[in-house]
Amino acid sequence: MTKTKKELAREIHHRNAVKFLHDKQEEVSLGGGASKLQNQKDQGKMTVRERLNFLFDKKSEVIEIGQLAADQMYQEHGGCPSAGVVVQIGKIKERLCVVVANDASVKAGAWFPMTAKKNLRAQEIAIENKLPIIYLVDSAGIYLPMQEDTFADKEHFGRIFRNNAKMSSMGITQIAAIMGSCVAGGAYLPIMSDEAIIVENTGSIFLAGPYLVKAAVGEDVDKETLGGAHTHSAISGVVDYAVPSDQEALKKIQSIISKLGTSETAGFNRINSVAPSKNPDEMYSILPDNRSEQYQMLDLLECFIDKDSFEPYKENYGKTLITGYARIDGWAVGIVANERKVIKNAKGEMQIGGVIYSDASDKATRFIANCNQKKIPLIFVQDVTGFMVGSKSEHQGIIKDGAKLVNAVSNSVVPKFTIVVGNSYGAGNYAMCGKAYDPRLIFAWPSAEIAVMSGQSASKVLLQIEESKRKGAKQSLSENERKTLLEEIEQRYAHSTSPYYAAARLWTDGVIDPVETRKHLSLGIEMANNNSQIEPFSLGLLQV
Repeated sequence: MTKTKKELAREIHHRNAVKFLHDKQEEVSLGGGASKLQNQKDQGKMTVRERLNFLFDKKSEVIEIGQLAADQMYQEHGGCPSAGVVVQIGKIKERLCVVVANDASVKAGAWFPMTAKKNLRAQEIAIENKLPIIYLVDSAGIYLPMQEDTFADKEHFGRIFRNNAKMSSMGITQIAAIMGSCVAGGAYLPIMSDEAIIVENTGSIFLAGPYLVKAAVGEDVDKETLGGAHTHSAISGVVDYAVPSDQEALKKIQSIISKLGTSETAGFNRINSVAPSKNPDEMYSILPDNRSEQYQMLDLLECFIDKDSFEPYKENYGKTLITGYARIDGWAVGIVANERKVIKNAKGEMQIGGVIYSDASDKATRFIANCNQKKIPLIFVQDVTGFMVGSKSEHQGIIKDGAKLVNAVSNSVVPKFTIVVGNSYGAGNYAMCGKAYDPRLIFAWPSAEIAVMSGQSASKVLLQIEESKRKGAKQSLSENERKTLLEEIEQRYAHSTSPYYAAARLWTDGVIDPVETRKHLSLGIEMANNNSQIEPFSLGLLQV
């Protein structure tokens, strides 16, 4: 079908945005750079991504968590690509696993604040979905110039070892391979795992290295004698296996995983997969390149849900939210998605797209309850500017109805997944299952924008505040000064609302190419199906 000029312009815009994304992903995948990666090989090691490629099944779909974590952060320290650790989810011997692998090409695998946050996110995913978790350890420990932001707080380094203990009590398999340095407090991570493997000649583990031992107790000892493979496999008994190479360590992990017993699943419904009715590439020409333009959300959904699977729920009521049942790669799902177009409600009133009204809140609350009753995972597709404001909405009880929706999202017990395709502003982010509402996975498209309000609105508010300050000081802005200041505010605000800014801080699990949406959601539901324990659903007290 021939595309219109507008559709072609949209496609060019989004393909350029995706190219920027792929270039950035390729850049961070080099870790500390080509020379540092070569240094790993010169030591007889595999690079971090070579280890992961070897470990996962060749035919397994693999998704990465936090690939852009710490992007453009810690620049005064030389940067920390991917927060110095790679987290991926995929199958090992047909078993879905989370793998956390230090990248020793980045500051010798040292832990920055975002490194700790990313490791905790990986453990959270393993806990929520009862997935085996594997640690490929190659780290110099906490990055000392930033130790005060990494060491002592609840969400810092020590929480990881607490989680090791908690996961052990839950029966979640943990396997560690010591493939390089493993020092100080970090030494507890592999040894609090179920089984530990060490690579001869390159792996070492100790609470204090040779220099610190000399300083502390005056003992001269080399690294291998202090904490090498022979010491800990034959003398101390700290590790369970010593192997001659990285490859053998990874094969040992595969062997251990291959013997794990099966467990009950949650029983989410799945039938044979059917390809979407639209080519996924069509998403590039469907989604506008301008945030003020309208489009049909259902057209976008049909690019990643199974063909002819969508069944709308209350189709003609609360039209600013689309709710309905569908299938993604055969999995039954419930979808809650914003509609970015101006429409008429049942009373003939115009409703602005991307805004949540009272009737839409009421509908979505009921739908979420239904999905919980039927044990159907929920997919939230965000393009939301917030809840409707104004006296009419206040009189209709928008706060009360919005609170019901937030309550339903908060108390939902079936797995939730969130895709941010466009706007994600204010309380709309919360009601549509933003990061604070525990989605099992949350990803953004390059077209996403996450903020309290739109850049245009925020810039005008901030400009008014600045003008009020000047007025109080009996100063005024010329029209040229006003224009310049507004542009500066808009640029500054736009930077902090970009999907890359959010991904760098793990407000999302990453930025993805829209055509990858179906893969991420399907693997996410399969992952969630691994946990058979679903709590009873209750909304608690609601104002009706």
